[in-house]
Amino acid sequence: MTKRQQQQNLSQSRDGGYTIIESLVAMIVVSVLMIAIAPVMAFSVATRVQARRIELATQAATAYINALRVGAIKLTDKGFPAQDAAAPTDPTKLYCEKPVCTGSKEFLVQGAWQNLANLTNDPTTTGYELTVRVYRADGFTGATMTTVQQSVANSALGNPQAPLVVMKTQIPPTTQGGPSARQSLCSQLNPTGANTSVCR
Repeated sequence: MTKRQQQQNLSQSRDGGYTIIESLVAMIVVSVLMIAIAPVMAFSVATRVQARRIELATQAATAYINALRVGAIKLTDKGFPAQDAAAPTDPTKLYCEKPVCTGSKEFLVQGAWQNLANLTNDPTTTGYELTVRVYRADGFTGATMTTVQQSVANSALGNPQAPLVVMKTQIPPTTQGGPSARQSLCSQLNPTGANTSVCR
């Protein structure tokens, strides 16, 4: 009887618990699943970082536009829009909210003005159309900057040489006694002075 109980106990102990092989198979299955999920998780994090960066760049562009609208940035100040709308080459001529912008969390704002009715060097008297591009400060590393805006969906961490945000807006005259914003817009849309439905 005792011998029979010992045999039963031995057969039960062989069937109980996990073997090393089973544990290794489970670890391999978990590893394969983690390897399959890792790229999706990495892309998700990179897309979220890029979306946040674009959100902050939009805030920087809006602050720049508001500063131009109220005249806080003057014609002689660094960062005032230029007539040249080409990709920037010199970061020291661009607008930055801080005294020095060099890191990946700072933004440089490029403004370019256009007014067909006023081709002088002082567009503030009649108003102008403004194109704003916001670049990452760490993108100026000797590589050529571009003017094509990057996308959140397919760029992951993005191209540091491409603008995060591109905006266009109208800046009304900021001098006292200048034409109204509506008159300024009409003169920009119709520099020849012909009577159009916009300016009636």
